Amino acid sequence: MKTFFTDKFLRDVHGFFQKTNFVAGSLFVYPTMRNCLPGIKNPVFEKYQKEKGMREFNKLIYYLKVKGYIKVKNLENKRGIMLTKNGVNRAIKASFKLDKKRRSDGKWVMLIFDIPEKYRRSRSMLRGALRSLGYKIYQQSVWISPYDVSERTEQFLQSHDLEKYVKIFLIEEI
Repeated sequence: MKTFFTDKFLRDVHGFFQKTNFVAGSLFVYPTMRNCLPGIKNPVFEKYQKEKGMREFNKLIYYLKVKGYIKVKNLENKRGIMLTKNGVNRAIKASFKLDKKRRSDGKWVMLIFDIPEKYRRSRSMLRGALRSLGYKIYQQSVWISPYDVSERTEQFLQSHDLEKYVKIFLIEEI
């Protein structure tokens, strides 16, 4: 499955935040990365600067700002990057696409949801995330997946406060 360069970059930035404890258990905490603009030492940025060159990397940063995935701010008199909620969502969806592995025990994950009409956007966002995770629609609000995505699904549900509307089951056969 083809993954876009911007998705890879956002996934790596998000992974960097998680490794350095910028994201403290919640994706609602907007992570910041101080001293991380082009030209300043950072392993994630160095990788992409080498791969694309400084000019292309600057275009990437500009594109991400225009799309609303990152914000550049002054933090303690230093410039830094803030990953927005849209950026975090895009990074998580990109990681979903790359981490699909079939369950070794042959069981399937089944998800059933009943999200009220007043949360229509959340319901649509959930459907998009389920597609990215490799779920297939079984019935209107019943989705199944042969992949080992339970942990990622729970992470997504918790970050968007949807776990009260969703039930997840592990089933042996369909």
